[in-house]
Amino acid sequence: MTPQGWVPQIEGVAGPIYLAVADAIGTAVAQGDLRAGERLPTHRALADALGVDLTTVTRAYAEARRRGLLQATVGRGTFVRAGSPPRPKEEAEPERVVDLGMNLPPQPADLPLQEVIARGMSALLARGAPDERLTYRAGSGTEAERAAGAAWLRPTLGLVDAERVVLSPGAQPALLAALGTMAGRGDVLLTDALTYPGIRGIAAALGLRLLGIAGDGEGMDPDALAAACRDTRPNVLYLTPTMHNPTAVTMPPERRRAIAEVARRNGLLILEDDAYGLLPSDPLPALASLAPEITFHIATVSKVLSPALRVAYLIAPDGRAARAASAALRANVLMASPLLTGLMTGWIEDGTAGAIVSAIRRECAARQRIAREILPEGAFDAHPEGLHLWLRLPRRWDRLDFTAQLQRREGLALVPSDAFWVGEDKPPDAVRVSIGAAHHQGALRSALRAVATVMRDEATPESFSEVV
Repeated sequence: MTPQGWVPQIEGVAGPIYLAVADAIGTAVAQGDLRAGERLPTHRALADALGVDLTTVTRAYAEARRRGLLQATVGRGTFVRAGSPPRPKEEAEPERVVDLGMNLPPQPADLPLQEVIARGMSALLARGAPDERLTYRAGSGTEAERAAGAAWLRPTLGLVDAERVVLSPGAQPALLAALGTMAGRGDVLLTDALTYPGIRGIAAALGLRLLGIAGDGEGMDPDALAAACRDTRPNVLYLTPTMHNPTAVTMPPERRRAIAEVARRNGLLILEDDAYGLLPSDPLPALASLAPEITFHIATVSKVLSPALRVAYLIAPDGRAARAASAALRANVLMASPLLTGLMTGWIEDGTAGAIVSAIRRECAARQRIAREILPEGAFDAHPEGLHLWLRLPRRWDRLDFTAQLQRREGLALVPSDAFWVGEDKPPDAVRVSIGAAHHQGALRSALRAVATVMRDEATPESFSEVV
């Protein structure tokens, strides 16, 4: 028995345990064994009573809330909802206005992330000396935090000395700090022809000259990279090899090795932005594991956990480079938040971070399946567990007219290729569609149906290109 006295009987029930618990809650509510306003056992108490792990109970309670059976209040607990259960969000009328422009991980349907964060923060502040988390501090993170970062990135980097790890409040300051130590005003920075807009802003701030390199379905072309090295004598190569933003291309291992070899031969330093590296079920070796002596590797948790967790790990080629990057970070942003770095460290150590990534991965896969069901076959590129897709438009559509049309008619935000283009010619008529900002899968379905409808519309597109 738990302190609240109710334990579901799930022995011998087939299927996932968390669904069995959610079903038992529904049965108990229907039969009057659990009444409106009654408090349920804590996650930990029920997990102990059933002999299951904490994540199973967390998923069960999340499913019961989705069915309208429960409600939770941070700091008070989980209670039986008063009144008849409303329809779950997935079955309710989907939202009309959905942001398909912001690239962020979706809220997993089977894990209440807000509650997990609240419990994690409470536990963090309850243990140890609070002053450690509520003050300024110098350096690149504590030894425990840097060791946890190295452990977190082991699937893509292998074993890394914690001396090379620097903690940053997000990827953008880490990119600025690293690039500031790698190149100086007037130097050439090579990128893909379509690249992350944030690196364009950093290059402008540092006075760097950007040059876009052509690629194919496997990422940047090594021959085109070698030719650019001969012609322009660049200093740094910026790449996102996994789930490239915006094209969604993931470099296969052989292409990664070829790019690393071209960089070595030509004295190039590599700035690897691995924001999505841990999302695939089978993570690929990072460039920093293939050419560690010339690569600065940056991995944020914002794209694999939540943008609310402004923590990123910068892995420098050696301790000396790490100290230089740490000094540059301190001059710009002072430090990473001790609260957030402490929370992330604890989550890495107790397995919570891995469980959240797994839940987000499942949600991404479900949303990518929805996209494949609704959008025209062959019209887009995407990773099956990615946060976005790269949608190529029919010939009659200009990318600016298309995005303006969807904004005006449907209230949908997408990002045209212009935001990512570094090349000299006209950017391709394509748009990035992000699938994580929709609050639930029903809202995403509605939004993607609107996108598909406008793509198929036989009427002459209204031109917005000349509007002033």
